[in-house]
Amino acid sequence: MDSHGQDEQRVVWAVVETDIGPLMLAATRSGLVNVVFHATDAVRERALERLAARFGSAPVADPGAPVLVEAIRQLRAYFAGERRDFELPLDWSLISGFNRRVLRELASGVPYGSVVGYGDLAGRVGQPGGAQAVGMAMGANPLPVVVPCHRVVESDGGIGGFGGGLETKRQLLALEGVLPAPLF
Repeated sequence: MDSHGQDEQRVVWAVVETDIGPLMLAATRSGLVNVVFHATDAVRERALERLAARFGSAPVADPGAPVLVEAIRQLRAYFAGERRDFELPLDWSLISGFNRRVLRELASGVPYGSVVGYGDLAGRVGQPGGAQAVGMAMGANPLPVVVPCHRVVESDGGIGGFGGGLETKRQLLALEGVLPAPLF
């Protein structure tokens, strides 16, 4: 691989403190590639190892990288209630096929302050009856919060599962006005 090809695969990362705990953000030249919840040292190290295996080189801590600076700015504005949509370049290379189709539909078709059922989202991507597969796609989402998997809920009114934990999902839905704010 030439040096240009290696540069294309360079991954930079930073951690941002948020209302739901520390988030690790990772980006390639193409855009934001990974958001990791609860980015304690151990969680962050596992995520960095996965990214190194996928992209062929160790990610570099670079909170000054322009895409990360902008992602951090937008996330802070979102948690402050000042932003409803993210306008960031996204690198979809960690996900493919059905999961990518579902997540792209979610990102473009389920606005702030609204929710969609797993089955409804399956129907939107041409897979009626695929609610369970949509649930798997949500669990595989490499870009949570930015690609709002917290907005996908059960048809019976339950909030469903969430990779960041149910309390985190409740906090995100409360921030967007879908659920009442927690009383703590």
